[in-house]
Amino acid sequence: MSFLNPVPTDDEPELAAGPEPEFNLGEYVAMLRRHWKLAAVCCALGLAGSGIHYAITPKAYQATTIIQIERRNLTPLSTSQNPWLENYWNMEFYPTQYELLQSRGLAERVVKSLDLMEDPAFNPGAASREAGSGRANAPTAEDDDAVLGGIAGQIRGGLAVEPVRATQLVQLSFRAATPEFAARAANAFAEAYIDMGVEDRYATAGKASTFLSSQIEKLKQEIQDRESQLQAFSRRSDIVSLDPGANVTLKRLEALNGQYIDSKKLRIEREAQYHETLNGPRGSMADSLSTGVVSEQRSQILKLEREYENKLKTYKPDFPDMVALKAEIEKARQHLNEVVGEQVDKAQNNALAAYQTALRQEQALESDLSALKREAIDQNSAAFEYTNLKVEVQTRRDLMDELLRKQSETEVAVRLQDTRQSNIRIIDKALVPGGPFQPSLRKDVSYGVLLGLLFGIGCAVLIEFLDRTVKTPEEIERKLGLPMLAVIQDLSESGKAYGYSAYGYGYGEEPAEQPRARPRRTAGGGWLDKKKKAAAAAPLNQIELVPHERPRTLISESYRSLRTALLLSSARELKAIAVTSAVAGEGKTATASNLAVVLAQLGRQVLLVDCDLRKPRLHQVFRVSNRSGLVNQLTATADPESVFLPTEVPNLWLTPSGPIPPNPSELLSSDRMRDWLKAMRARFDYVVIDTPPALAVTDATIIGLLADGVVLTLRSGKVTREEARLCRDRLRQSSIKILGAVLNRYRSPQTGLGKRYRSYESYGAEESEPKTAGKAGSAA
Repeated sequence: MSFLNPVPTDDEPELAAGPEPEFNLGEYVAMLRRHWKLAAVCCALGLAGSGIHYAITPKAYQATTIIQIERRNLTPLSTSQNPWLENYWNMEFYPTQYELLQSRGLAERVVKSLDLMEDPAFNPGAASREAGSGRANAPTAEDDDAVLGGIAGQIRGGLAVEPVRATQLVQLSFRAATPEFAARAANAFAEAYIDMGVEDRYATAGKASTFLSSQIEKLKQEIQDRESQLQAFSRRSDIVSLDPGANVTLKRLEALNGQYIDSKKLRIEREAQYHETLNGPRGSMADSLSTGVVSEQRSQILKLEREYENKLKTYKPDFPDMVALKAEIEKARQHLNEVVGEQVDKAQNNALAAYQTALRQEQALESDLSALKREAIDQNSAAFEYTNLKVEVQTRRDLMDELLRKQSETEVAVRLQDTRQSNIRIIDKALVPGGPFQPSLRKDVSYGVLLGLLFGIGCAVLIEFLDRTVKTPEEIERKLGLPMLAVIQDLSESGKAYGYSAYGYGYGEEPAEQPRARPRRTAGGGWLDKKKKAAAAAPLNQIELVPHERPRTLISESYRSLRTALLLSSARELKAIAVTSAVAGEGKTATASNLAVVLAQLGRQVLLVDCDLRKPRLHQVFRVSNRSGLVNQLTATADPESVFLPTEVPNLWLTPSGPIPPNPSELLSSDRMRDWLKAMRARFDYVVIDTPPALAVTDATIIGLLADGVVLTLRSGKVTREEARLCRDRLRQSSIKILGAVLNRYRSPQTGLGKRYRSYESYGAEESEPKTAGKAGSAA
């Protein structure tokens, strides 16, 4: 027979090992009730920690400015039909604006606008720099740039950009140590962002206006020269007007002159575009040509810089990860400069090529025009020259009108810069906050209590996981596969002692004697009613004989449930029932004595035998003499009738163990023990046998083979699952029938089974005047 997988004996109840039960909230609530003090201590520690964190955390104030960013393009030289609208499908527009808001360049503008370089709070060396400005070691421009960049990086750490979902609004929040500076900085970031957009947008317009002005002045001078020549030729040749309709050469000259005018206009436009590429902002030009590559690269650089700033709060600059991240930022910047340079060079080259092409076309047309002029001069030199001068004057006038119109547009755009016309506007300016943003006492307390509670729950779960003892009936049925016969509640739940709580064989504790007056017998063999009434009126101080002294209590009903479960547990008649446990102190003696009492209350003759020949205790429970008992019967040193002692419980007889022998196992396994127990089966209706713990000695195994079945008593919260499983396997290995298990000293929670116990307690409350033993037995 396998020790790990023992086979149950015939007619032995066995529960099938099924799947784990479903989630039961009551079990976890009961677990928390058992460890509520630990959870309370953890919550108190979390609360104390939150208070300390609130006390030592510096106060920070936050001010918020709300701005609106519209998709508008105010560039005056735009070639689109509607220059005021940005391409709506430009998905990189808003991410680029968010990154610009967090750029170092914008932060440097804020530093300059707030004059933070002269503020000792941000630049401690400001006073010394002013004092040494006239000395030889005065700070250089590079030193000023370094200080400016450091302060800009410092205030960038307090800025937070949060777009409002599904709107054009953006929240600019700034955190500072003082509420006034938080509001000033938030508003300064918004103003600097608007100024930067206005300056960048109109820088190109100003340069284009300067170029157009120079071209207009040049055309004016040319027109004056041509008009002077026309007037001088008209006076010299005496020509007032000339009709070119009859002259083919003049018609060709007029057509070629029109082409020449168009090519010259094209050349001027291409030249203007070429100058725009030379003088325009390189970053914006590269971004427009690279279809978002430059914006994406800038976003990556800003992301790396923000990551560097965040890590700088934790690590030093010479930390390997920080050095590597710094190198990666420099590499990305170098790559960005290369991309920008490539795109700008490409744009300049393309503009130059277009300009040169237009110039060559103009020169070619001019050459053709000169040749045609010579031909016309040959035909009609005077008329041709007159017409030519007149056409040149008109052409230059048309060209000057076009340039004047464009110059007017650019001048209007330049004047808009003074009015700060922009696609960005401030919706709500930041106000001075009335209180600190952090630390928040409510948040600290909430997080502290929550973390403490979670930690306490975690510790409670860990303790429950490490606790291998058997505590509930469900564990016995699920882990051991044994049927539950009864659950005996713990008396200490009501604040009373349990009686003999230990068992002593060298593997337990010596039970403490509790004084109790020995009842006196009457002449007829009964017991005095006064003693019974006194015992019934006294509070419960031990578990033994409770069904007799307090028959209306919850524990008494539990033992009657045990009696019913035993009588129905087997198809065969049960005559001899052994009671054992896995280890000492589990209440097997109380179970045996109370089982015998409830069986006797049925009106049957019951014999209670103390087969614990190593540490007997039944004679102490019933307060009888132990000088003669089972040992005397097995050694034939006493009269057979003298080992049957009447008890105060009607129909219940006791056979004590007698003197402690040197060889208990040999006496219990003898033929005399088998014959004597066979005789007791015939004489009494039921024989209840109290045995030692099964794991301590082999006596319980020997008695189990002689009895009809064994009741396994397990104390809740004391015996481990491994001990209970080992005891079960040891009994099954010996082909002993295990009738079921009794869970002793069970502390019922206020959920599930505990609620049913409480409801029964109120229903079956003990009466003020207990009934007589005979009535109680008949009622049971």
